[in-house]
Amino acid sequence: MTISTQPNGNLGPAAREASLQALKATTGPGKELDILIVGGGVVGAGSALDAVTRGLNVGLVEANDWAAGTSSRSSKLIHGGLRYLEMLDFALVQEALQERGLLIQRIAPHLVRPVPFLYPLSKRFIERPYVGAGILLYDTLGLTSGNSRGVPMHKHLTRRGTLRAAPSLKDDAMIGSIRYYDAQVDDARLVANVIRTAASFGAHVANQTEVIDFLREGERVVGAKVRNLEDGTEFEIRAKQVINATGVWTDQTQAMVTDRGQLKVRASKGIHLVVPRDRFQSTVGLILKTEKSVLFVIPWGRHWIIGTTDTDWKLDKAHPAASSKDIDYLLEHVNKVLKRPLTREDVEGVYAGLRPLLAGENDSTAKLSREHVVAHPVPGLVVVAGGKFTTYRVMAKDAVDEATRTLDEKVPVSCTETIPLLGATGFKAAWNRRNKTAEETGVHVERVEHLLNRYGSMAQDVLELVVATPDLGQPLPGADDYLGAEVVYATTHEGALHLADVLTRRTRISIESWDRGVAAAPVVARLMGDILGWSETQKDNEVANYLARVEAERLSQQQPDDESADAARLGAPGIVPLM
Repeated sequence: MTISTQPNGNLGPAAREASLQALKATTGPGKELDILIVGGGVVGAGSALDAVTRGLNVGLVEANDWAAGTSSRSSKLIHGGLRYLEMLDFALVQEALQERGLLIQRIAPHLVRPVPFLYPLSKRFIERPYVGAGILLYDTLGLTSGNSRGVPMHKHLTRRGTLRAAPSLKDDAMIGSIRYYDAQVDDARLVANVIRTAASFGAHVANQTEVIDFLREGERVVGAKVRNLEDGTEFEIRAKQVINATGVWTDQTQAMVTDRGQLKVRASKGIHLVVPRDRFQSTVGLILKTEKSVLFVIPWGRHWIIGTTDTDWKLDKAHPAASSKDIDYLLEHVNKVLKRPLTREDVEGVYAGLRPLLAGENDSTAKLSREHVVAHPVPGLVVVAGGKFTTYRVMAKDAVDEATRTLDEKVPVSCTETIPLLGATGFKAAWNRRNKTAEETGVHVERVEHLLNRYGSMAQDVLELVVATPDLGQPLPGADDYLGAEVVYATTHEGALHLADVLTRRTRISIESWDRGVAAAPVVARLMGDILGWSETQKDNEVANYLARVEAERLSQQQPDDESADAARLGAPGIVPLM
């Protein structure tokens, strides 16, 4: 049984060092981990939490930052997937809706909240009964999933009712609509929160720690050799079982062990645009069918997120690039229903991510399965792949079930459906007293609400930083939604080690500000550097590296196709190790 050395889930520099020392100590006799997890996306994070709450000794390593891959570049939705009903994949939809209810009601009410959508109807007579039956089934599956839905039932709207809810829609774009609810989440924040919760139960977690090989005894995998990318040192971690949860990198990590891999993963690129909320009027989001996929227009604070595409991607996985063609595709389709068309000048931010789809015979990534699969290709190694963000907890449970099946001792069953993430307990009470909190701290109530929606009941920790150092209550340059205190907290508690960690994942400045974080970068580097012990040269290097990344992304988004966009994006260097 493990006993937490980080009861508050602190992921600061000292906590990372303590985790590294604990991982290095696993090479001693009888000191091996029960489970080592490779990959710090949502499935790896979920696996760490699942395993450690069963009383196991758990380690997790991530080659980059938490959620740096797919798990920070999603559509920010927790949903069942309406389109999977058309594919008759009822089990997947019901499973996802069950997880949606759990996340809203119990696991992460501070991070996952309901959001309304309109499904516009354009054909008289036949479309409303057909779509209405599908959405009724969607709501019914949510009710029968075994958890409270956590969202209202759907409602049919006339054309007048539709335009009242979304005045910026073209008058002739629909004959009416159906309003239904799903949920949204800041995906990267959820992942960091799951990691912190796992650490609070005793998991040893380390980002910027890359697996460079697996340890073998005969055919059996008994651990991994890793490199600490912050100082270049290498060491071994021994474990009874290793879980490979590396998403779109599954094939590459699996190939370190065997060419008999049972799972093959194809990467599907999805891009999203971020535009200011005032570019069109609507109190609800939109879901639009296209010839290739489904297009969402999602409310996102003072912004809209518009996405997504669904195209095969065989180029660089670490930095998928959005091309000019991708951007034009989204603008063209959303403009079919808007009175005032959006243009390139309306786009604040663009981001691209890769879905890890289980490979099949079909050439279209849009038709590949979102089901997940767990395999045990060689003794000691479990591989989990496929799936979708919403069902991360189920994927984690299945992976840990498989890993523990061969352990000598009897292992308790998963209990993560009962475990609130850090910040969830006391969130509703903290929300109800937000006006009093504003009075007590001198922070405007809107700021308090912003912090509660990002940190839950842990918002008090951030507010205490502001009270102690009032300058940290100032917004960051070019990013009025975020405070200096959030940068400090990201570094001391959330494991941020580099400028991009804060600007792209702990906050969303890189896609929500017009300059994509350029003005905020020097201030963020100073705040982070003072905590992490950076020299002036290191601070300057971090800023220069981030600015080069922004420039490379802007250039890639002007390119006509994937190949030229990928070449442009790769023109920026990766993270510069602070050695």
